[in-house]
Formats: sequence, C-alpha cells, structure tokens
Amino acid sequence: MIIFGTKGYLYQLAILTLICGQCGNPSAHTLRKRVTKFTLFFVPLFPFSTKFATQCTFCGAERQVTKEQADQLMAQGTGQPSGQGYGPGNGQPYGQPQQGNPYQQ
Repeated sequence: MIIFGTKGYLYQLAILTLICGQCGNPSAHTLRKRVTKFTLFFVPLFPFSTKFATQCTFCGAERQVTKEQADQLMAQGTGQPSGQGYGPGNGQPYGQPQQGNPYQQ
C-alpha cells in the first residue's frame, strides 16, 4: 500500500504599502507565496506548484501576481530601484508604493 498526496505551504514574503486596485485605499498589502508539494508517506518530496499573490489588509481583495511581479514588489519593499508591479493579464498598474503621508497637505 502506497500513501501519497499533496501538502500546501504558505509563506509571507513582505508587507508593502500600496494603493489597492479594488478599494482605492492606501493600505498594507501582504505578498504571499503558496507552494504545493507532492508527498509520499506524509513526507514532502518536491514542489509542483508555486503561486504568488498580494492581499489588501483593508478590504481583503487578493490578486495573483507572477514571479517577476513578486520580485519587483519585493525590490520596492526593500528600497532597491525597480519597476512598478502590474496586475495580472491587463498590463495596468496594480499599485504604487506609498510615499510619505498621503493625507498631509
């Protein structure tokens, strides 16, 4: 008898301040990596699926992003110069890093 299956792992990569594409609020977004691994006898052997997503902490909206977009967002979060993150499929800007206090005039 062989016992096999899958197990999911969720990693929080960064917390970024972006303007949400859903609600329009400047809020914290978590950048997450979800890895699904094949298991044999309850031992995880190798990953067969890796997905990246951001989630708005204000409204809860979640958007899938590519690995390249996740890398760009990580670089923005660490202050390294990089391009802008883009939403999946539409080529439109997903969010901009928030600079300073947006409510200060």
